[in-house]
Amino acid sequence: MTGPLRIAVLVSGGGTTLQNLIDRIADGLLDARIVLVVSSRAGTGGVARAERHGLPSCVVEWPGRSRAEAFSAAITRAVDDSGADLVVLGGFLRLWSFPPHWDGRVMNIHPALLPAFGGQGMYGHHVHEAVLASGVKVSGCTVHFASREYDTGPIIVQRTVPVTTADTPDELAARVFEQECAAYPEAIGLYAAGRLRVDGRRVHVLPVEPRA
Repeated sequence: MTGPLRIAVLVSGGGTTLQNLIDRIADGLLDARIVLVVSSRAGTGGVARAERHGLPSCVVEWPGRSRAEAFSAAITRAVDDSGADLVVLGGFLRLWSFPPHWDGRVMNIHPALLPAFGGQGMYGHHVHEAVLASGVKVSGCTVHFASREYDTGPIIVQRTVPVTTADTPDELAARVFEQECAAYPEAIGLYAAGRLRVDGRRVHVLPVEPRA
């Protein structure tokens, strides 16, 4: 691949993941260019962040289950027209049923160690509350290739954090988000470098090829 990786970012809320990617691109740690931000709701913080940074954005509002197919089709048109190489889900709370030509080119990040604590309705504090209630001692984040179901698809990168009995959902969320800020750029960078190979449910990270 020549030139920066072109990415489209799909958001539904405040856009903290979007901001992390903007910052990592600005400081040179991620060789990418955000060519489109798509929000499933109008007036979100994610749209405001895109506007502040001069990024192209659009809103494709969720029309309800009866028109879910039209919703997915509208997103597909937007990302196709943007010329994106990769679509990155950043707190996107609706299911995008993408067509086959996007297989292996859509990433998601989840604030837990999948396959645990995933699935429809498991987002944000719902995840951290479930983690704390379960009594597990370790949580973290997962970057994976998205599929047409919530929080499934081959896992690319996972990072862990300890869970303590004194944690609140806010404290755990902050600790996990610190790891998200490193994990997502890492996974996107590996994709841009052509170092990811999917073999069924497994993602192999290929070694760096030696220079001639």
